[in-house]
Amino acid sequence: MKPAALLPLVAAVFCGTLSAQDVKPLKVMLITGGCCHDYKAQTEILKKGLEERINVTVDQVHVDDGSTKPKLPIYGNPDYAKGYDLVIHDECAADVKDEATVRGVIKPHLEDKIPAVALHCAMHSYRTAADITKPAKEGTVDALWFELLGVQSCRHGAQKPIEVSYTDKKSPIVSGFKDWTTVNEELYNNVQVFDTAHELAKGKQDGEKDSVVVWTNLYGKDKVRVFATTIGHNNTTVGDAQYLDLVAKGVLWATDKMDSAGKPKAGYGRPQKK
Repeated sequence: MKPAALLPLVAAVFCGTLSAQDVKPLKVMLITGGCCHDYKAQTEILKKGLEERINVTVDQVHVDDGSTKPKLPIYGNPDYAKGYDLVIHDECAADVKDEATVRGVIKPHLEDKIPAVALHCAMHSYRTAADITKPAKEGTVDALWFELLGVQSCRHGAQKPIEVSYTDKKSPIVSGFKDWTTVNEELYNNVQVFDTAHELAKGKQDGEKDSVVVWTNLYGKDKVRVFATTIGHNNTTVGDAQYLDLVAKGVLWATDKMDSAGKPKAGYGRPQKK
């Protein structure tokens, strides 16, 4: 290789030193469906937003089932994520509680070491705990899903703006991000924050106790990377550039494709639009 070819390129937040054409894109599975959200629109918003920002191909697993027990095709197939680099859990399945089903959902992360991103109502899914309002004991059936997430939540407040304050500004995931206030959103509470979780941002909402709203988690004995945020109920929020930038960087961090300065590793960024 000629020395000139080794000169670094000037990179924007989502631009690496190699062209994305030179690197195989990350293969990402996006799971959506269930209660209370406009998933049909949000799957498209997330797919488009992520593929524009980073070198990923997003495959959608979606069902138009608005119940709290959506019939997602991943159920009963613990190898559903085979061949994928990361799974984004954005489903809302509060009443899917069967232990065997939930163990099948977490198997790719616990046993196959596939990293994860968890968004919004994923935090209120797969509630195997007998009493979700009490901290689940680690290593028990009650804590199956919560241990993957790193934070246990059981409720949210009314839809009001949330003031998001980044509390670890040195983290490469949120470095350079400015605090912001969402449109009307749901602030999820914190029943407990596990020792394996690391807080990145707190949310403040009128009438509610401040809660962790963005964090990372190191899951299981292999410390599988998980990025999570409880923000993202409404389409306006999901389509906000600040939100999509945050999720994109969470994907890069979880797959270890981000450098210590918060930039994509070579080939995993996209040129910044002018």
